[in-house]
Amino acid sequence: MNTLTVQPSRFSQYLSLTKPRVTQLAVFCAVIGMFLATPDLPDWHIVLAAAAGIWLLAGAAFAVNCLVEREIDARMARTARRASAQGEISLPQILLFSALIGGAGIWVLYFLVNPLTMWLTLVTFIGYAVIYTIILKPATPQNIVIGGLSGAMPPALGWAAVANNVPMQAWLLVLIIFVWTPPHFWVLALYRRDDYAKSGLPMLPITHGMKFTGLHVWLYTIVLVATTTLPFAVQMSGLIYLFSALVLGAIFLYYSWNIYRHYSDMLARKTFAFSIVYLSLLFAALLVDHYLKF
Repeated sequence: MNTLTVQPSRFSQYLSLTKPRVTQLAVFCAVIGMFLATPDLPDWHIVLAAAAGIWLLAGAAFAVNCLVEREIDARMARTARRASAQGEISLPQILLFSALIGGAGIWVLYFLVNPLTMWLTLVTFIGYAVIYTIILKPATPQNIVIGGLSGAMPPALGWAAVANNVPMQAWLLVLIIFVWTPPHFWVLALYRRDDYAKSGLPMLPITHGMKFTGLHVWLYTIVLVATTTLPFAVQMSGLIYLFSALVLGAIFLYYSWNIYRHYSDMLARKTFAFSIVYLSLLFAALLVDHYLKF
């Protein structure tokens, strides 16, 4: 029996270079930053323009990441089907695509939002596409920790879009994502360890072993839960957020403790999935608390 293989459209191939699911989470966190930056509702024109500009520049950064790591991606089951890894989109085509959408993002942010947001987003692009992808990721097992700042920037970008400044409250949101990043990615690396061994990247489970990585997932989660109480401590948020943060944190601690003490690949997959839900619900709680604070 012949099996028909449906080839993805050219549009979907290019779209996949932007890592849509990761980009959506980044834009979501940026939009939360926009709403938290003002006691009233932000200007919808600014929200839409800033979200579009941040999405375009984030997508451009991810496209560069796919370009740089195309040979690595080809060796990993999780990424081998990317058009860049299979050579279906050439290096010049990826560069042109990244330049076009990145340039569009710069234009949107500079002219429709404000220069501060454009410059901060551009620095974030350089941090991820160049400093993290090209320099840090192949050099150290602490790549996720050191390079995590660029991935943590969206709330500050959103805040800057509405307020045209980045106060301490915005940096607290950045800090939360920065501390969340290592346990989030390390549980992925744990159950994808065979893939990462083939890739040649010095990921923590490969260089230091499973138990060591599990311990660090647990320790970073403790720090994360403590960090998430800071918005309440500085009176940026109220009891709705604090209760949500503690409940979500308790669940994350339960998962991470079991990753350390009773590891299984299935548990790591569940923990990774929950870590995404965790961050989304945590930031949603900040938004609800912002308008219903008591």
